[in-house]
Parts: sequence; structure tokens; C-alpha cells
Amino acid sequence: MPRTRPDGKKTQIVVVGGGAGGLELVTKLGANLSRQDFDIILVDRNATHIWKPLLHEVAAGSLDANLDEVGYRGHAFRWGYRYFDGALEDIDRAAKQIVVAPIIDEDGNEVIGRHRIRYDYLVMAVGSVSNDFGTPGVRENTISLDTRADADRFRRRLLNQCLRVSRQMTADPDAESYARVAIVGGGATGVELAAELYSAATALGFYGLEVFDEKRLQVTLIEAGPRILPALPDKLAASATAELEALGVRVLANTPVTSATPEAIITKSGEVIGADIMVWAAGVKGAPFLANIGGLETTRNNQLVVGSTLQTTLDDCIFAIGDCAYYVPEGQGRPIPPRAQAAHQMATTVYHNLRAAIAGKPMRDFVYRDKGSLVSLARYTTVGSLMGNLVGGRMAIEGRLARLVYTSLYRMHLLAIHGWVKGFSLLLVGHVNQVVRPQLKLH
Repeated sequence: MPRTRPDGKKTQIVVVGGGAGGLELVTKLGANLSRQDFDIILVDRNATHIWKPLLHEVAAGSLDANLDEVGYRGHAFRWGYRYFDGALEDIDRAAKQIVVAPIIDEDGNEVIGRHRIRYDYLVMAVGSVSNDFGTPGVRENTISLDTRADADRFRRRLLNQCLRVSRQMTADPDAESYARVAIVGGGATGVELAAELYSAATALGFYGLEVFDEKRLQVTLIEAGPRILPALPDKLAASATAELEALGVRVLANTPVTSATPEAIITKSGEVIGADIMVWAAGVKGAPFLANIGGLETTRNNQLVVGSTLQTTLDDCIFAIGDCAYYVPEGQGRPIPPRAQAAHQMATTVYHNLRAAIAGKPMRDFVYRDKGSLVSLARYTTVGSLMGNLVGGRMAIEGRLARLVYTSLYRMHLLAIHGWVKGFSLLLVGHVNQVVRPQLKLH
């Protein structure tokens, strides 16, 4: 395809979703394609980006999202793309346009009406949402850490409950009062949140809750499978279980959940697990609006089916990356897992393939390279496994080495979206903030 269309307009590349993959992609496109010939547009319903693997820290108050989030408007100005605020509603493939839903303010007034944005190439990078598997009461009574708004909501409820407990203990030191949290899902999100809560509870006593500490926190981690952290080797999963139990977490494996009420989680065995706050982290799926959007092929979990070049099966001008993409490599029985590293690698492949398509050159097939899995147990420890090419296979790591590798993943993301100079500057500022700013965000 020529750099400019026959009608003289710029070639327009629209990326929907500013998560890990989408933001890295528009950064590369904006930095490397001529602004005179190309118009790069990012569409996202949120005004800012925060790395999703950090949401458990935002929820616990250990991370101030205001310091780590990236404003799309300022970022777009620097890197040569345009940002449009809005939620995708539909894709008109015949007209090669996306339909963006109206923007409504807090008072219910329409700010911007429903409108359309044309595209020559469209990249879907809208991520995923929690999968409740149709379990009764889950949607109404639990919180899923899908967005910063979810994390902020959890933090507010947690702090309110901790304050109630602190006041009750002040009035009656012998009162049996606790902040009870039930987390359903023993994957990385659930495990990391459980550990982070105890780290935060330890620090609350220094910020006005004099009689509250980790002994007043009761966390139950519920997993339907035979053990937590199924992506890790048995030894590391057992190590993480032991670490959590040492903190005070009640870990329940082989415990399917059948329903949720406003006050409790109900298990298949009939146990009623009372909780003040309930978190659902048991799986992910594509957002409901993706189901057959634009007549594209989708899975039962609302993911867009793509081929080896990450183009959707029914439209070569539409790509999909990250959690919303469903791709099973030839000869493998499982799809690419919904991980940040997969989104990063997909963004790199689609960047190359978009440039190849524009230049009329062959595209490259996507090859997923599993770098391993790492799970951070707050300040206590980190466990994980890396694809140890130098040692002939998968290498299990724990402790400080694992923590170093874990933090390096976020640093690589910062460098990818900010460049080397600003990226290193932000890393330095982050270290300074650890010293000069409060340990917890309490508002």
C-alpha cells in the first residue's frame, strides 16, 4: 500500500486499547513513521495508562498510581500519535471505520456524541476482563482488578474496613474484630494481592491506625485447581504456599466456588467463607462487546481469532494483540497465554507487519518466546521460573535474584514507552520516591 491513499489523505493506523501492547505499538509507530504521510491514532476509554501487573499494588495502597500512570495526551504529543478518548462500540468493516460510543460526563450530559473514525489498518489491543464463568452473585458482590478504577475501589473499601476495626479495638481492646478479605483465584494476581495486603497492613500503624496491624487482617485465597500458581513448577508453588501461610493467609486448593453473596463466598463443599471484601481473580476473557464484533471470528470467550501474522482470520486489515487475541501456533494445542510479555512480543511483530504491508513486503509470523513466569510476594520474596537457554531448559529462581528479574520487567516496559533518557529518569525518580514519600497511599 502506498504511503498516501489515492485520494491524497494520510494512511491512517488506528490502535484501540492503550495497555502494555497497544501503548508500545503506537509509540513505535509514532516515532518511526513520517507524520506527513501517516496518521497514528490511539483510542482508549481511559485518559491514562498504568501497567496492569501493578494493579494489585495500587489496590493495597503500596503504589500511588498518580505517580506511575502515563497520560495519553502528553505521551501522544511527544511520540507523534493522536489520542482519542472513547470506548469502541462497533467496527464497520465495509466503510473501514470504527464506531466510538458517546462520552457522558458525571452529570449524565453528553460531551461528545457517537462518532466514527476511519482506518486503513486497525489494531485491536483492548486486553481482557475477569471471567466469572457465570457463577451466581460474582458480578454483583465481588471486585475484579481489571482497571485502575477497580483497584482504587478496592483500596477505599479496605481502608474503610481497617478504620472500622481500629476504632472498635480502641473502644474495646478485647473485641474480635478483623478486616476479612476473600480472594478467588490462585494465579499471579490473587497470590500477589494476598501478600501485598499483609505488607500494607504492617505499615498502617504508622499512618493513624495505631491499634491495627497484620494480626487484624484475615485473608483467604481460594483456588479451584489442585494448587496455586499452575504456571510455575510444583516446588515453587509449594514454596509460595508456605510463604503465604507463614504470613497468615489461609490457602484453599481444590475448592471450587459455587456462588457469592454480599457477605460471603460459598464453596462447592458448602463452606461459607465470610468476608468484608471479595476479589475475583479466577480467569480472564475478552470483553463482552467483542463478541462477533464487525462480523469477525471470535471464540466463546470473546477473543478475536488471528492467524500467524496476527491478522484476524476474516479481515487482513485488522490485527489483534494481547489478551484479546486468540492464536494457536501450528503444531501446538494451546493458545498464546494472556501475559504482558506476550502482548509486548505481539506489538513488536505487528509493528513489523504493518510496515511490511505498507511497503508491499512479506510479513513475518509471530513466534512466542516464553521468558518464564515470576510472582512477587510483596517485600517478602519473589518466586518464578525462567526459560534458561544457557542452562538447557527452565530455571527455577527465588529470592533476591527473582525479585531483580521481576522489577526489570517493569523497567523494560518504561523504556519501551518513554525511551532511554526519560525512562531512566523515571526509574531514578521512582527510587527517590521510595525514600521521601509515604509507604502507603491512604486517600
